[in-house]
Amino acid sequence: MAKAILKTNFHFDGQKSLYEGKVRDVYNIDDRYLAMVVSDRISAFDVVLPKGIPFKGQVLNQIASKFLDATADICPNWKIASPDPMVTVGYRCESFPVEMIVRGYLTGSSWRDYQAGARSICGVPLPDGMREHQRFDRPIVTPTTKAEIGAHDQNISKEEIVAQGLVSKEDYEKLEGYALALFGRGTKMAAERGLILVDTKYEFGKRDGEIYLIDEIHTPDSSRYFYADGYEERFAKGEPQRQLSKEFVREWLMEHGFSGKPGQQVPEMTDEFVDSVSDRYIELYEKITGERFVRDEAPDVLARIESNVRNMLARLH
Repeated sequence: MAKAILKTNFHFDGQKSLYEGKVRDVYNIDDRYLAMVVSDRISAFDVVLPKGIPFKGQVLNQIASKFLDATADICPNWKIASPDPMVTVGYRCESFPVEMIVRGYLTGSSWRDYQAGARSICGVPLPDGMREHQRFDRPIVTPTTKAEIGAHDQNISKEEIVAQGLVSKEDYEKLEGYALALFGRGTKMAAERGLILVDTKYEFGKRDGEIYLIDEIHTPDSSRYFYADGYEERFAKGEPQRQLSKEFVREWLMEHGFSGKPGQQVPEMTDEFVDSVSDRYIELYEKITGERFVRDEAPDVLARIESNVRNMLARLH
């Protein structure tokens, strides 16, 4: 079994700080650049699980890097280069304190809320009589606040975001426009590969007064995909959809009595389960990109990452 990279602790020239997110270790270089190392950590229900998933970081980084390049004509983004299979280096932006969730279908948490009686999400009204995995007439934007580690993101409406001064009205309208345009591009690219982009999240920031797309895009951690083949038949019969996303991890956890509630224990993750999750991530990579995934099995992955990032930063300086 390949070794998963759970933690990094590098010290680069010009390094100002290290932010350890649920999955990413982000190095601030001179307050100008970020070196984002995508670890093999995996989170669900806003909890980082005790075992990592081999090659997950490489999968996420390479998918995000590909989609950042493929959408740069829609919205400026933070990426400068991807000098290592698990790393992207880009511009440091001041991030907005909200995440833009775009949903094309009623599924996941939105379906669970709907089932519980909710008829609006983030101020967007929903009609009675909808069914799980039903496509919306048009994609909807359902933003959330950005939570601290260990806390849950909270749904919030456009009106509340503007009223609370989290984002100006002018900027929010740009964010919403960018999010819907990016989702449209992602939907088209997924369809070309026999997939449905179901929902996703985008994060944005500002640099020199301009809005940039930041962080990841259209990865299995930030997005949910269904297989297009069989979608209609399964929907008509009320059957679960075949999907490539992290939802299967959440479902496995719930089946084993864990949904992130206080007092619950994370079930033991067997080697077989960890390998199956790794295989699913690789499957999505190959399905969404149309390229064979090449496992980068360096004998010392951390040394490789450090060397590649140092060389990249030297070129930037």
